[in-house]
Amino acid sequence: MNLHDLLVTTAALYLIIAGRYFAISGLFYWLLWKREPEKVHARRLTPLQPSAAVIRAEIRWSLISSVIYAIPGAIVIEAWKHSGTAMYTDVSQYGWLYLIASVFVYLFLHDTYFYWTHRLMHHRRLFRVMHKVHHDSRQPTPWAAFSFHPYESIIGALLVPALTFVVPIHVGAILFILVLMTICSVLNHTGYEVFPDRWLRGFLGRHFITAAHHNVHHQKYTCNFALYFRFWDKLMGTDIMEEAYDFLGPTRAIATAPTVAQAASSEK
Repeated sequence: MNLHDLLVTTAALYLIIAGRYFAISGLFYWLLWKREPEKVHARRLTPLQPSAAVIRAEIRWSLISSVIYAIPGAIVIEAWKHSGTAMYTDVSQYGWLYLIASVFVYLFLHDTYFYWTHRLMHHRRLFRVMHKVHHDSRQPTPWAAFSFHPYESIIGALLVPALTFVVPIHVGAILFILVLMTICSVLNHTGYEVFPDRWLRGFLGRHFITAAHHNVHHQKYTCNFALYFRFWDKLMGTDIMEEAYDFLGPTRAIATAPTVAQAASSEK
């Protein structure tokens, strides 16, 4: 692997990742946070208002994370150019059924990895060192999508590139997964629930993660650790969703959910 080519690819990939971050995060920040409230057709999840300093920090950490994400991505690209990965371009090599299935395999493996590493980073000995940066966004904005300490970014950047060396994946499928990862991360940190209540109460809302699910994690810390699916949270008893919101759960359960007042009090 040529070092010059690797550096050039890393720089180009960084520009792509950072550009994608600014495009998607900036779009949702403007749509949800900067327009007049009457124009925003989404549910505000808390009344907390992030300061300008917090938002600047979210952007700064996200740009640092983008550098870290670019390095393993560039290694994969350079290895692929020399036939050193399990990525392929001919759909007929494995067929359409495998192509679709491989996307879900990658997402499930990534979700599993994310859940357990995320829970580990909440251990009291690791939290301040690795994960506090992300939770400095008590009420995150779309800019917090990549707002991680470098140690956390390194952990987060490893799995998907590593999978491309051992689990066959179509180039188009991996590009789709990477864009989906960014969109999910931005949406989960918007501070607004963009999906309608009926969607959240339905099958998809009961199994897939949205902003309402992840926003509780930023308020309470001890629940809702997963990234895409509610599977691991439900299995491990760390899922709080319906009981956290009066528009989703029974009234009797609301008292057990973290309130805005409790969140503000614990932050102090």
